[in-house]
Amino acid sequence: MTLFAYIALNETGKTASGTVDQTDRASAISSLTKQGLRPISIKEAKVKTEPFNVKNILGANRVKTDQLVMFTRQLSAMISAGVPLLRALTALSDHVADSPVLKKILVGVIENVESGSTFGDALAKYPNTFDEIYVNMVRAGEAAGILDEILKRLALQQEKNMALRKKIKSSMAYPVVLLSITVIAFFVLMIFIIPQIGKILTDIGGPDATLPTLTVVMIGISAFVINFWYVILLVGAGCIYGFSRYIKTKNGRYKYHKILLKTPLIKKIVMKVAVAHFARTFSALIEAGVAVLEALTVTSRAVGNAIYEEALVAAEIEVKNGKSLFSVIEKNPLFPPIIAQMLLVGEETGQTDKVLVKVADFYEEEVESAVGSISSIIEPLMIVVMGSMVGLIAASVMMPIANLSQSIK
Repeated sequence: MTLFAYIALNETGKTASGTVDQTDRASAISSLTKQGLRPISIKEAKVKTEPFNVKNILGANRVKTDQLVMFTRQLSAMISAGVPLLRALTALSDHVADSPVLKKILVGVIENVESGSTFGDALAKYPNTFDEIYVNMVRAGEAAGILDEILKRLALQQEKNMALRKKIKSSMAYPVVLLSITVIAFFVLMIFIIPQIGKILTDIGGPDATLPTLTVVMIGISAFVINFWYVILLVGAGCIYGFSRYIKTKNGRYKYHKILLKTPLIKKIVMKVAVAHFARTFSALIEAGVAVLEALTVTSRAVGNAIYEEALVAAEIEVKNGKSLFSVIEKNPLFPPIIAQMLLVGEETGQTDKVLVKVADFYEEEVESAVGSISSIIEPLMIVVMGSMVGLIAASVMMPIANLSQSIK
């Protein structure tokens, strides 16, 4: 996708400016036209890279999800009560002392709205806080005159996504702790215990004592860790940094997600998470009155998996050529049969949004169950790894002691 900066005229003849993320210039023009804007100037925007900042790495310069949910709910309530948009935004910006970042963003949004931009366009200038789904649903709400209702749906969707992430994190917390303990225990044994044991064995058996192969290997590993610990740290950090940079590239992200979809156990979780995101996002956009093609475009970028994104882009092209979404999804093995069946029911009854919400709820529960199952498998596996490590060290100590005792006899 390419970011395009535009200047356009809205339906009232006022000038609006902003950015739009599309595959090419023609798609950008089409997207703006659908929003009721008449483009005057469109050119590729230069993406500014943020300078290195510890706060950026730690997330101090980002708005937390719970703060965004609270803002969305409060704004919905105020607009529903008849408070004008600008007054509501000003009141909220004055009472977000717990989030200086959100306060700064709201001040910028207010300035843009006062200068003639629509609320959706003003939000679009802060993509790190208000993603494309948020912006498109707000635009749909403004066009239909149901902004308060749209904001309620947005808050609910954000809460669901946040709950799913918390469930996954909580399920994986214990295995991560066990893995951390295993790594720390390994380095403690290699740096402090094995050298002492090697010295004792050499003192007992003499410099010409023949040690078992396992003991020699363990002492060698210990010596390497002690002498070249900085190399291990640099190589480890370099691998992690290089991998994280690579998967952020288009090609690296695609290959990484492809590997995940071929990895046993993980494959099921990745598919269920992607399907849940697709169902909930697509249903929210359809319910907000966004056109099917535009909803597919936005959903493809929000699904969180490059393989599914490619599939949804291909589906959008086929739907544009006259095929039904049900028939396109039915042929794709990435989507379970229940998705196609539910889409067919939704198309026949005109309740696609409600049907897909049920599907999203079902698959979010499935994700929780699958993560719990993997967690229950990883826990004993990590215990076995720790036990094996301790067993190898114990064997490397006991074998030479047994040999020495035989020699003494």
